[in-house]
Amino acid sequence: MAASTHTVTNQAPPLVGYDVFASDRALVEGVERHLDPALLDSAHEELSLLGRTAGSAQAQRWGVLANENPPVLRTHDRYGNRIDEVDFHPSWHRLLGKAVSAGLTSAWSRPGGHVLRAAGFLVWTQTEGGHGCPVSMTHAAVPALRADPALAAEWEPRLTSTVYDEGLRPASQKAGVLFGMGMTEKQGGSDVRTNTTRARALAEEGTYELTGHKWFCSAPMSDAFLVLAQAERGLTCFLVPRVLEDGSRNVFAIQRLKDKLGNRSNASSEVEFDGTWARRVGEEGRGVRTIIEMVAATRLDCVIGSAALMRQAVAQAVHHATYREAFGGKLVDKPLMRNVLADMALESEAATTLAIRLAAAYDDGGEQERAFLRLALPAAKYWVTKRCTPLAGEALECLGGNGYVEESGMPRLLREAPLNSIWEGSGNVQALDVLRALQREPLALNAFLQEVGKARGADHRLDGAIKNLLTELADLDGIEGRARRLVERMALVLQGSLLVRHAPPEVADAFCGSRLGGDWGAAFGTLPHSLDLASVVERAAPGV
Repeated sequence: MAASTHTVTNQAPPLVGYDVFASDRALVEGVERHLDPALLDSAHEELSLLGRTAGSAQAQRWGVLANENPPVLRTHDRYGNRIDEVDFHPSWHRLLGKAVSAGLTSAWSRPGGHVLRAAGFLVWTQTEGGHGCPVSMTHAAVPALRADPALAAEWEPRLTSTVYDEGLRPASQKAGVLFGMGMTEKQGGSDVRTNTTRARALAEEGTYELTGHKWFCSAPMSDAFLVLAQAERGLTCFLVPRVLEDGSRNVFAIQRLKDKLGNRSNASSEVEFDGTWARRVGEEGRGVRTIIEMVAATRLDCVIGSAALMRQAVAQAVHHATYREAFGGKLVDKPLMRNVLADMALESEAATTLAIRLAAAYDDGGEQERAFLRLALPAAKYWVTKRCTPLAGEALECLGGNGYVEESGMPRLLREAPLNSIWEGSGNVQALDVLRALQREPLALNAFLQEVGKARGADHRLDGAIKNLLTELADLDGIEGRARRLVERMALVLQGSLLVRHAPPEVADAFCGSRLGGDWGAAFGTLPHSLDLASVVERAAPGV
């Protein structure tokens, strides 16, 4: 075959060798907006170092290998002894080790820690999403453990360590640990109050043995888990270590690993407890209240994780269109392709801006910000995670047939996209949580309205959307049946308010005109053609 027939032309080079953080203008500006100016120089240095690693060919290869070589369950050793171990590819450990060393599990006691950690999580999970699960749960376990000061004093230094210490050993012998969580069961799913796992008190104060099962338990090779079980006074939170202090294995029978749509590098399992030793966290009968802070923190990571997937999908699409020629010119210069890219860029920037705002509320920690999070967090979790899947599909289409091929990386993004909408409560759970807050916590609505009201008068479409939202909130008849519409509107109004205040005029104008003003179709690429879409696309370019 003639070599000339294999000459490669008109193909975009790989998006590699770039700074994932510094090239994301919305993220950089969000960090600069919410972080103490005294911390900015070190933050830029820290996040750019992580960004360059995330954009390297080596890190991207780790992500590919971790998914091409999914975890393998070994229930027994060669002699028939039960061991319940999961083997991961070395690339998984490299990804996880970098996440831990970058401080993605150590936000709670560091100045500006949540904004820094959110930005780092958004950057690093663009390499690969599956390993973000144990990173997220380890980070989120801290506030739940603080319900028991003695437990927190023992475990928090291990959880927030920047040393990744793999392997099952007693936690006291490790330089750092990872945490998981087990709440859902076969018969109940999100309705955790129907859990059937039982906890029997032992002679030592605060210790129990558990009997039952967990239908979804991610990252089962973690060092310990927070789980829910029924004690004498009701549903209670427990800490379950994989290895006991005497070096023996706790009873933690991994029955099988889930065969999932995406997130394939991460082991999600079904586990059985049968006389499993556990330590109570918080009071008996108050398990949901104890673990809810962990759930809230992981919900924020769902928002951040979806923002990361969107950003990577948009970066890949804009990068491809910048280099690819068709019909006599660059794809990025074609009006219709520019419209598609700009529309996706708006969605991505709105998600990133909202995610960093929520992280800043965690750093503030005041009553007003806690009240704001009570409504803003489930609303953001509902909307941002739902927008991820259609955006990933549209970005894949921008690459055409190349995007449908595994080597492009786009199919992995598309498979990963639905996860965050399901994990830690699917859409209906989030919508109902918003309704509970509206009905029971008036301070939350007041804080939310104060936040969106900061942009009042700056854009007539935003003003109209706020007015319509207030009308909806005043009518609570039949509210459950229209909860999704209400929560969607709340999220869009909040995003619009943030963009009007903080984004360039062309971004805010396009967002308000389409998402709030109604000048928009049902698919990406239907923005008003009169807008400055070229500037929106240029802002979203990864700059390689």
